[in-house]
Amino acid sequence: MIKAVMLDWAGTMVDYGCFAPLHVFVEVFAQAGIEVTAEEARKPMGLLKRDHIAAMCQMERISALWEIKYGRTPNEQDIDKLYAEFEPLLFSTLEQYAQPVPGAVELTARLRERGIQIGSTTGYTRAMMDIVSREAAATGYRPDYLVTPSEVPQGRPYPWMIYRNAEALNVYPMYEIVKAGDTVSDMQEGVNAGCWTVGVILGSNELGMTEQEVQACDQLELEARKAAVAARLLEAGAHYVIEQIGDLDRIVDEINERLARRDRP
Repeated sequence: MIKAVMLDWAGTMVDYGCFAPLHVFVEVFAQAGIEVTAEEARKPMGLLKRDHIAAMCQMERISALWEIKYGRTPNEQDIDKLYAEFEPLLFSTLEQYAQPVPGAVELTARLRERGIQIGSTTGYTRAMMDIVSREAAATGYRPDYLVTPSEVPQGRPYPWMIYRNAEALNVYPMYEIVKAGDTVSDMQEGVNAGCWTVGVILGSNELGMTEQEVQACDQLELEARKAAVAARLLEAGAHYVIEQIGDLDRIVDEINERLARRDRP
């Protein structure tokens, strides 16, 4: 039986659409004279934020623009400078983006009623999560444990944050854990840890839409966008894709049936 879930934060349990870091990534590159798109800023989402900036700097279009402006491609010093500007901007807005997504708080209550523990991983540092977790707790979301990239050798896609959660919650083997998240790196993290891995569409970074935009979107266009997100998450290794995080306990039931047949992720 499933004994624990490992939940991502922004775009999965809080911050519908994962907007807190998006605007800051765009802004810090703009301050360096490089115009990046929202799609480029979203693509590495879920990574440790410095790693995210490094991944953006390696993108072909951004690297080419940097070379045109500075006569060379971005180096480690450039990444350090961008990240140094990123942190204070993000800290100034984080508390505004910690509201749980619809169904998140209710999901955790249902899971706990079944004796399932709730771990969590993130692309934010511990200092960032001190703000987010405090604000989320005030509105009802409190996982049993949290590990950030600050406390392990490397963040996603490495599995160390999940392993640290599993150790603290005393859950083993890893196939008795479900990992849920909204990004490609979330899926890679779960697969690399040996967990059942579930992608979430609505509210996700991959979909990149506010609740209002989802409600106003033409139904055919919305279905096409959701299908594209599902395809990316499945390609990244997801065993399941769900429309919204509140559907996760239904997947837990399916996985329990598979475990009873000795299926493994």
